[in-house]
Amino acid sequence: MTHPDPNAEKYLVDAIRAAMRNVRERRTWPFGAVIARGGEVIATAVNEVDALCDPSAHAEMQAVRAAAKALGTTDLAGTTVYASGYPCPMCLTAMYLAGVSEVYYAYSNEDGAPYDLSAERGYVEIARPPEQREMKLHGLPARDKDDEDLYEAWKRVAPAA
Repeated sequence: MTHPDPNAEKYLVDAIRAAMRNVRERRTWPFGAVIARGGEVIATAVNEVDALCDPSAHAEMQAVRAAAKALGTTDLAGTTVYASGYPCPMCLTAMYLAGVSEVYYAYSNEDGAPYDLSAERGYVEIARPPEQREMKLHGLPARDKDDEDLYEAWKRVAPAA
């Protein structure tokens, strides 16, 4: 199967190899990710949830963090993420926020399901109306009456877009 990205399979195999090292050396989650732009690798990362005691330290999140640091910007426009597994909603959202242009993944949610490695549950949960979700979200418009409005302060100091 051909893809528009001639490096896709190579970088996916790199992500899988990083994930395999994570499994064999750390005996932990089988996830790896590579971020590249224009045929140049910017970052490679693995899932470090257990190592860092950080539930957000998924391979894709760690790769986004490392790429942003390497480039000195949170704008990852023009980059491609190559992930060993289908990205969870958190990782996908971080990639959207960073401006990642494309994502390739090697193992689908269906591939991961028999091993309890599917991200599908998160997508199903987020697709439900808020009142039907397991985790309840409560909007409460609290404001600090002793200071200026938080968002107005941001508007005043925010860099021009």
